[in-house]
Amino acid sequence: MINENFKRAKILVVDDEQVMLDVLSKLLRDDGFEVETAARGKEALEKIKSSSYQLLIQDIQLPDINGLDVLKETRIINEDIPVIMVTAYGSIDTAIQAMKLGAREYLTKPFDNEEVLLQVHRALEFHQLKKKYKSQLSEMRSKFSFENIIGRNNKMLEIFELIRSAAPSKSTIMIQGESGTGKEMIAGAIHINSNRKDQPFVVVNTSTIPNELLEATLFGHTKGAFTGAVSAKKGLLEVADGGTIFLDEIGNISLDVQAKLLRAIQEKEFIPVGSTNTVYVDVRIIAATNLDLEKAVSSGSFREDLYYRLNVITINVPPLRDRKDDIPMLLEHFIEKYCIENAKEVMSVDPNIIKLLDNYGWPGNVRELENVVERGVVLSKSKIFTVELIPAHIRNHINKFQPLTSIPKGGISLKDEISKLETHLITEALRLSGGVQKEAAKLLSLKPTTLNEMMKRLNLRINGSVSGSSNES
Repeated sequence: MINENFKRAKILVVDDEQVMLDVLSKLLRDDGFEVETAARGKEALEKIKSSSYQLLIQDIQLPDINGLDVLKETRIINEDIPVIMVTAYGSIDTAIQAMKLGAREYLTKPFDNEEVLLQVHRALEFHQLKKKYKSQLSEMRSKFSFENIIGRNNKMLEIFELIRSAAPSKSTIMIQGESGTGKEMIAGAIHINSNRKDQPFVVVNTSTIPNELLEATLFGHTKGAFTGAVSAKKGLLEVADGGTIFLDEIGNISLDVQAKLLRAIQEKEFIPVGSTNTVYVDVRIIAATNLDLEKAVSSGSFREDLYYRLNVITINVPPLRDRKDDIPMLLEHFIEKYCIENAKEVMSVDPNIIKLLDNYGWPGNVRELENVVERGVVLSKSKIFTVELIPAHIRNHINKFQPLTSIPKGGISLKDEISKLETHLITEALRLSGGVQKEAAKLLSLKPTTLNEMMKRLNLRINGSVSGSSNES
């Protein structure tokens, strides 16, 4: 039965065989659609010019005009209308050519009624998603504009130049950087400055999707393909057709999904879970990771061929601790943003704050700074953004490790300086690994037992307890 969202959908069916027109018209009307028909290509084009249709179902073999030429003309008249091509079994190559010209799907005669309705609903769903996307386009352009990627640090200026150069190309792009550095913002800026800017920009955080569901999420699935698949669903790669898909935390996906993604990149096609039909897409892929993918390739957890397919152009985003000269600009930008959002007069900044923020290590990067500012603006009862609005753990932070740039006249204790360095590096490794000693040991190229002994010697604690074997796993 027709989806409530498609109740007023009007479909034009084009075929020179009257029996096909009758069969398709009855099938679609019985499902609740409004249907019109045409027996010739010229007749179809006249109707498309004079009326508004949500879907075109068209035979490739027409007596007056080649079906592919009708498709081309249709695209000129109405570039958004989804088209399903109907073809005889021996004309599959022509159907594939039609897909490359912009047809959404194709049906092979003789066809199954349920398959027809499935394709119709999929095409209408895509059309609806595209309309929704276009209505959000202005907001997205504002969000991902260069003005919202704040920075005058030399490394950031290099990234801006790289975005401008790479955006118009079709190349896949790999963005590397720690969590919170703004990788999605950079991916959005690439899309908005590309030739695909009027098409979808789809964001997928692979780390939030269980591996057993990721394949179906990306490539779609048929009804009953697995437990819980109560209806067919379009994959996000298909939703992004014509535009860009941003795959965040790409290093987390399984080898099976990696293999399927590689084929989608190389061949621009894939088969949804549980289906036998090939879906053709034209999607630009931007991937991001906070992992060392070269090490993942060496360990066998990431495919080498996929790595090189994704890593055509690399953008390395620096952590905030390496671009602290951008903190004043970021601070002012976020204060203005959240004052406007909360209907407050834009606040001035207490000059003592900058030194305080500069002394902090910002493990959560720009995202952490933004959260701190948002909290401060919301809680403030003053027109000045004061030190008291900064969370206590930042106000009380002391950077205990300051590397020596020269040896003072009185000399130094080499042992003490090495201990300071060891403490700093181990603390940083534990922060990055979420306190898991086994993972921290990997970051430092140490055995877990060696790291544990070093932590005991340095009297380092985790969650208030002196290091012990319980955290090694």
